[in-house]
Amino acid sequence: MRQFDSQVNDFMDSLIEESASLEPAPVSAVFSPPLSDKERSKLRCGLCLFFCSELFEVNHIRTIYHMFIALLILFILSTLVVDFIDKGRLVLDFNLLVYAFGQLPLVVCTWICMFLSVLLVPYTLFHQWSQTQSGSFRHPRLCSFLFGSVFLLYQALGLGFLPAYVVVTNSLPPASRFIIILEQKSLLSSTGPSPVLPQVSQYLYFLFAPTLIYRDKYPRNPAIRWGYVASKFLQVLGSLFYAYYVFVRLCIPQFHSTSLQLFDPRAMVLCVFNSILPGVLVLFLAFFAFLHCWLNAFAEMLCFADRMFYKDWWNSTSFANYYRTWNVVVHDWLYYYVYRDFLWISEKRFRAAAMLFVFTVSAVVHEYILAVCFGFFYPVLFCLFMCFGMMFNFILHDQRKGPIWNIIMWTSLFLGQGVIICLYSQEWYAQRYCPLEEPSFFELLKPRSWSCHRGLMSDPDRL
Repeated sequence: MRQFDSQVNDFMDSLIEESASLEPAPVSAVFSPPLSDKERSKLRCGLCLFFCSELFEVNHIRTIYHMFIALLILFILSTLVVDFIDKGRLVLDFNLLVYAFGQLPLVVCTWICMFLSVLLVPYTLFHQWSQTQSGSFRHPRLCSFLFGSVFLLYQALGLGFLPAYVVVTNSLPPASRFIIILEQKSLLSSTGPSPVLPQVSQYLYFLFAPTLIYRDKYPRNPAIRWGYVASKFLQVLGSLFYAYYVFVRLCIPQFHSTSLQLFDPRAMVLCVFNSILPGVLVLFLAFFAFLHCWLNAFAEMLCFADRMFYKDWWNSTSFANYYRTWNVVVHDWLYYYVYRDFLWISEKRFRAAAMLFVFTVSAVVHEYILAVCFGFFYPVLFCLFMCFGMMFNFILHDQRKGPIWNIIMWTSLFLGQGVIICLYSQEWYAQRYCPLEEPSFFELLKPRSWSCHRGLMSDPDRL
């Protein structure tokens, strides 16, 4: 095994050297700095992960995959049997999916406008800004300030305000909102000024590539496996139907009734524990559908070879390692553009403050996504991030080893998912059961589920 591992490492090193020697070109220090030993090691792990991308072909992992498929079959059968008993016939409708993905033409038009604006506006401003660095303008500092101000204005209004305005004013359903807001977050993270301008083809490739870190060149594969792409998109579609049955069988029956009750500690505890199973299933489905299937499908279509979208987060014995390995794409962006820049500004004197700042940025962005997509402000996820997330990050740190710490990590993760599903579901129904005609600013910030009960309902039969 040691000899095999040595041969694999030598093979990875030779691949890195070969990919680095292909089409050499002058590279800017801002966009594509020389690879450090740490980055070389990461690239080797990325190539290794590509060769191990058929993770779900391993017998043990494949068996777990089959178990989830069996659970989906049971969800489908239970839904069909219950519908047959209640209505005397099979009811094959997907009203929840149709509602959740409503107004798709508007979503597509909004996405096209967002993408074209990111393709044209930042690149044009970057081009003009790069001209100021070459002496083409009399007052380079003033021109740089003007171009930078226009760019920030575009970021705030064109990518920040307008997509959220379209989502809110048109009352888009939740899934359609998630499409626009997640794309908004991705495009905002993918645009940033630099004195060196990339080629249009490089910039366009970066906008579609499953990464938030720009490089002039990425490791590439020689061919596209279209069968692999089709299978990943089919798995994404299957995950959507899986989530549909999770909500239909485990969430809607529970919260349709419990949301009509006044606050009761016993009912709240039962709600949290009853929400753990759907919460964990939604967590797994989100990971599998997006981080594994969706990103791998786009990487395959673009011949993008670095498939390190996640690591073995399920083996984590600390929350610090879990945060680093759950979503490597976002973690790398936070590390390179938030954490390192904070240390650079503070001259590496406040590492704890830099970590706190990273947690704050991540918590604010996540809460913004949920607030806009659900249509109400209920900072449950923000509090979990800033309170328990920070606490567990320091308590369950990297020095914690052994199976017991992995059990503690999973237990905390399960409870957190139960709290999120329980509280957000209760608030979702309370917003619909007890709408406010002319709410004040304070009433908009106050959770409706704290005061909504049967006596205040405007329509008891409303879903």
